Amino acid sequence: MGKVNVCLKRSYVIVISLIAVASALLLGGTLFNHGYYHQNEEVEETLLTAIHAMYIISTITLALTITGVYGACKEKKWALIVFAVGMILGCLFMIFIEVIGLAVRPEMAEGLKMQYLRKLPLNNATESFIDTMDDIQIHLQCCGLDQGYLDWGYHIPQSCLCGEESTNPCVAAPRDSNLFEHVVDDQPIMIYNESCIPLLIAHQMESMHTLCGIILGITLLWILSVVLCIFILCRLNKKEDIPVVVYSPQAKAGNYTALTDAAEYT
Repeated sequence: MGKVNVCLKRSYVIVISLIAVASALLLGGTLFNHGYYHQNEEVEETLLTAIHAMYIISTITLALTITGVYGACKEKKWALIVFAVGMILGCLFMIFIEVIGLAVRPEMAEGLKMQYLRKLPLNNATESFIDTMDDIQIHLQCCGLDQGYLDWGYHIPQSCLCGEESTNPCVAAPRDSNLFEHVVDDQPIMIYNESCIPLLIAHQMESMHTLCGIILGITLLWILSVVLCIFILCRLNKKEDIPVVVYSPQAKAGNYTALTDAAEYT
């Protein structure tokens, strides 16, 4: 069994330690989100499936990193092989998720649009969704979902009002809306002109791009750990060159006898 280079072993341990820390943080975040959404009885089935998937991924990855550290420190081939095979399968799974995510972006955008359109008309929406819309309109500087402020009818909320630092275009609110109920002068009231659905979809797609970038970075880190693990296995499988002991007829007792005789005369 060959000797593993110290720098190679340290690099491998550092990389899989980073993977272990990321897995532990993912597991902790999954536990927190599960506890948070568990209080809501109307949690979607897809969200629960995603939480369970995060449990499985984080737990398996954490177990593989522990096995990999043990194999590197104790120079156990079986542990390194288990780590390498498990991480290779994980890399293939992450690449598959990345490709699927990029392929379903148009369908996801259309699905989000249809989901929001089902909430119309807004004047008949629930109070919880109206509160959500208020936060969205303030944050994204928009008004309404599909047709702008017309989606609200007569009751245009205060969250549609243009702020002093607004960057999106504004228009004058209609005079027959509730915004002019207590106004005595003729000054126009400016509200956001853009509807929220395009901005919401763009925001969701940006979040998806960020997620895909994170997944790509994690995949590259996993690939690096697999490469280092394979190098360590190659070093362990390499046989050391042991010098062959050969008998030499020149190594005679007489040679030493001569030295002994010479020492006696001194």
